[in-house]
Amino acid sequence: MIDEVAFEQLQRDVRHLMDRTAILDCVSRHARGHDRFDSDLLTAAYTEDGVDEHGRSINPGPRYAAWANSTHSAGAQLHTHNITTHTCDIDGDQAHCESYVFVALLGHDGTSAQLISGRYLDRLERRDGEWRIAVRRSTVEWTMSGDASMLKAPFFKQQGFLKGTRDRRDLSYHRPLRVDTEAPARW
Repeated sequence: MIDEVAFEQLQRDVRHLMDRTAILDCVSRHARGHDRFDSDLLTAAYTEDGVDEHGRSINPGPRYAAWANSTHSAGAQLHTHNITTHTCDIDGDQAHCESYVFVALLGHDGTSAQLISGRYLDRLERRDGEWRIAVRRSTVEWTMSGDASMLKAPFFKQQGFLKGTRDRRDLSYHRPLRVDTEAPARW
């Protein structure tokens, strides 16, 4: 039989793990919202009074999606935000996180790509039981340009690889996911 002290520690540990998972889920949903141009998903990642700083562009969380979607569509035809190293310090209903991010952007010409490496420095708050971003500050650590012309090679067209879309037609929204659901876009 587990003693009361050990049980209380187990409860604290489980609460911490659940909070940490919910926080990382929030950061991940935000990244997905970027790549799918899902304004609802992006907006839901922020508190009502949340703020996002990307360089000199500072946007209230509820209006961030419009700025982000416009900026991304002007600069690339597709992109992916990849969250990598993630640290998180939780103190009650507040957490401070650092999430490394790689953003890969396919140019409008379909033959060039850029890679941006940076970090999201976040303060999240739990309100009404849900973790959301109260403050996000973004860094840029380095960038790289590259040749993406391989995507125009016959192989990708012949194989019919799936291509992501910037909307809810993307197969990631389909439930249940089935192999016979027609893809909205292919290379």
